[in-house]
Amino acid sequence: MFERCSGILLHPTSLPGPYGIGELGEMAYKFVDFLVATDQTLWQFMPLNQTGYGDSPYYSLSAFAGNPLLINLDKLAEEGFLKAEDLHNMPNFPAERVDFGPVIERKKKILGKSYRHFKAMASTVLKKELAQFENDNKNWLPDFALFMALKEHFGGGVWNTWDSDIARHELSAITKWQKTLADEIGYYIYCQFQFNRQWVALRKYANEKGIQLIADIPIFVAYDSSDVWANSNVFYLDEELNPTHVAGVPPDYFSETGQRWGNPLYNWGKLKATGYEWWIERFRQALKMADIVRIDHFRGFYNYWAVPASEETAIKGEWRMGPGADVFDKIRETLGDCPIVAEDLGEMVPEVYELRDQLGLPGMKIIQFAFSDDALNPFLPHNHTKNSVVYTGSHDNDTSIGWYEKAPPDEQHRARMYTNSDGRDINWALIKLSFSSVADMAIIPLQEVLGLDSSGRMNFPGRPAGNWQWRFSYDQLLPGMAEYLKTLTNLYGRDPETMRKRKKLAERK
Repeated sequence: MFERCSGILLHPTSLPGPYGIGELGEMAYKFVDFLVATDQTLWQFMPLNQTGYGDSPYYSLSAFAGNPLLINLDKLAEEGFLKAEDLHNMPNFPAERVDFGPVIERKKKILGKSYRHFKAMASTVLKKELAQFENDNKNWLPDFALFMALKEHFGGGVWNTWDSDIARHELSAITKWQKTLADEIGYYIYCQFQFNRQWVALRKYANEKGIQLIADIPIFVAYDSSDVWANSNVFYLDEELNPTHVAGVPPDYFSETGQRWGNPLYNWGKLKATGYEWWIERFRQALKMADIVRIDHFRGFYNYWAVPASEETAIKGEWRMGPGADVFDKIRETLGDCPIVAEDLGEMVPEVYELRDQLGLPGMKIIQFAFSDDALNPFLPHNHTKNSVVYTGSHDNDTSIGWYEKAPPDEQHRARMYTNSDGRDINWALIKLSFSSVADMAIIPLQEVLGLDSSGRMNFPGRPAGNWQWRFSYDQLLPGMAEYLKTLTNLYGRDPETMRKRKKLAERK
């Protein structure tokens, strides 16, 4: 069970800064200070992993590796791993969105220069720190760095199109390519090292200020990833290393053909035979990065929709049973009591909620979903349970203003009646509703505090491009917004001082 508290959802890529994308530098520390000033105690973000197709943090090249685009270049320059002139003549990147193509191209060149500077002048102490980092992450880092170097060598091709011996992860081929691509491998290890140093420092600062971090784990991984390449035996692949079945969801109210996500499916029987070692390491890594872990698509641990890979849609599939509580029991046996939030949205069978409750995990409540029907709607605050996390909306939803503008008239009417609002400040009305809920945790996307319309939306599910780009400016964050956010936090007892008082009262009983 979690304490009564609140926080903000903001992915680090959305932070402002001069290099085209949010970074783990001054602007990130300033955001922590904003959280402290408004009496928030949580910062939630999306997966921090290196992104692949579509720039989606939910479709990454590794479930373990951090995104080097987040590395703060100014900090590298301060430490002598870049020269001042390396940061001159930067492109005129847009401030309000991430233009991923040019950002990736420019940042990779600069990080390459930084790697060369590091090799030439790093102190013995730092080189030992790098060696220690490699040793601490030897279960995934060598495979990831080699995967990235090979991907570059083979022109970006999917791993099963590489030479057969290395595509099959044969030891002799690994040894050969590690020698051939040693410098390229060193570059990717260096990027992970610097990402880790900067993230650990930021997390330490946040924790010391009383801010807990909430990481995100997508249940499935991308096919074109170091995870599948290096662990192909625990996925359903054929002799040519292609997926036999892929993940998705069946046809429903939202889609006549369902959703074919395309992720390869786990062979849970083989994972169980290893003691769920891969999943344990995945949680171990997540808990290095954050204090709490949210599992995306929690339902998949109970059962999942398996679509034959030959099918173009998700119509033809079948439900298969997941590992249930077994995998969580093994994780807890190894790592202790991991603080976990279960994403339990969408059409669920009762057994999914039973599994969630058996594990004692809080589920999610989305306020934007609350006004579509009647008073029995489970997303209405009077139907919430204490062991829950309430959101106005998630990264997949429109902003509250955008949602309200597009909602049917009867839904708008119910929202106005329930919130006693005329709809003009619907974002604050839904924030207030979220904070007033009995749910232990309340998480608000920063776009709501800023009062943004659909222009601030982070992701449009199903749209092939143009997602994950939104960025904000601190100029948008007006003093009145911060003051009102703090007022609501205190009014509904989610602030640190009330948390302390509540703890003292509990100790006396």
